[in-house]
Amino acid sequence: MKRCSRRLGAALAGLAFCLIAGAAAAEPTAPADPLVVVLDRARLVRIPDNVATVVVGNPLIADVSVQSGGVLVITGKGYGITNLIALDRAGKVLMSEAVQVQGPPDAVVVYRGIHRESYSCTPECDRRITLGDTPEFFNETITQTGVRNQRAQSGTAAGATAR
Repeated sequence: MKRCSRRLGAALAGLAFCLIAGAAAAEPTAPADPLVVVLDRARLVRIPDNVATVVVGNPLIADVSVQSGGVLVITGKGYGITNLIALDRAGKVLMSEAVQVQGPPDAVVVYRGIHRESYSCTPECDRRITLGDTPEFFNETITQTGVRNQRAQSGTAAGATAR
């Protein structure tokens, strides 16, 4: 009986050690509620002191920029969810967050058969460059935006000739 109880005690001690070691080695869990960022918009987040490295799980979903004063700018790049980890110089995890990128609240999506078009309706509806739109609609909209920006930078109005 003594021998059986010693074996059981040793087995339980070993199990407890494995559970504690596994928990210590595991990545800190992100909170249940992710940081929500709107596609093509930025969100400011305070980061802990002594952050030396910031890692984004999938930079196609979100991009980050560390600013002075302990501010992190998170920009939504693509739909989905990723994670953000902030480390100190020793590699200790100071912050671990889930980041979810969603579409804008003012977006209106129009389907014409299999063709998709996105509009921003605040208060009137205008074309919007959005991931997932039909290539023809997307490319035409982005071309118009590029031409408009070039003309704004050169000071030439649409339809006017430079003198």
